[in-house]
Amino acid sequence: MATKTTYTVKYQRALQGKTDYKLRLRLLLSGATRCVIRRSLKNIIIQFVNYKPQGDEVIVSADSRMLAKYGWRGAGSNTSAAYLTGLLAAKRALPKVKNCISDIGSASTVHGSVVFAALAGVLEGGLAIPATKSVFPKEERLLGKHTAAYAKQLKEKNLQRYNKQFAQYLKNGLSPENLPEHVQTVKAKILGEKHA
Repeated sequence: MATKTTYTVKYQRALQGKTDYKLRLRLLLSGATRCVIRRSLKNIIIQFVNYKPQGDEVIVSADSRMLAKYGWRGAGSNTSAAYLTGLLAAKRALPKVKNCISDIGSASTVHGSVVFAALAGVLEGGLAIPATKSVFPKEERLLGKHTAAYAKQLKEKNLQRYNKQFAQYLKNGLSPENLPEHVQTVKAKILGEKHA
C-alpha cells in the first residue's frame, strides 16, 4: 500500500525518452561548450552549443548533407559519413570553439558506433574533447574498408542482391568497392579548405 500522498509527474520529454534531465544538468553545470551529436535515419547532425538561460545557443552546426559540397556520394548516416561530418564540423567550429565536451544524448554507448565515429572526426579536426580513444571505430571502419570488402564479396556471390543493397551508391555513380578511396578524397577536400 502506498504511503506517499503526492506523485510527481515527469516532464513530457523525459516520459518520451527524449531528454535525460539529470545528465543534461551535469553537462550544463560544467559551463563548457557542448558538442551535440545526433543521428537520424539518413543524416548525422553535429552542433556546438552554449547554454543560455533563455535557451541553448547554437554556435556552429554541420550535418552529413553538407558533405555533397565536397563530392560525397555515399550514404549520409554510415560510419564514414559520421567521421567526415565530424571533421567538417570541427573545421567550421575552430575559429569560435577550442575546447568542448561531448553530448551524445540518449544514444547507446557502444564501442565503435557511428556516434563515436563522428567524435573521432571532431577530435581529428583539431578540437579538444575529453574522450577515451578505445571507444572509437578502427581506421579501417572509418574509411569504409569493411563496406568495400562486403560489397566485393556480395557482388561475386549474388549480383542481384548487390544491385539492390547498394542501389543508392550505384545511382550516385560510386562503386561501393571504391569507398575507402572516396572517403580519402573527400577528407582531403575538407581538410584543405580554409574557414573564416
